[in-house]
Amino acid sequence: MNFKTNIKCDACVAKVTPALNKTVGEGNWEVNLLVPERTLTVKTDANVPEMVAALKEVGYTAEKV
Repeated sequence: MNFKTNIKCDACVAKVTPALNKTVGEGNWEVNLLVPERTLTVKTDANVPEMVAALKEVGYTAEKV
């Protein structure tokens, strides 16, 4: 699954890492900082509302694309 995010840099990735590791599992996600959309790719079946809520708690958004 791919999501457009407002994650912009390595510091942002570091901030969301605990939330994403908890909700989708370590190694099951990655953020492509090289594209303007800052695509978050989740490699497993995730509870999307739970993941989006966890990101929101740390100040970030994710929209499914």
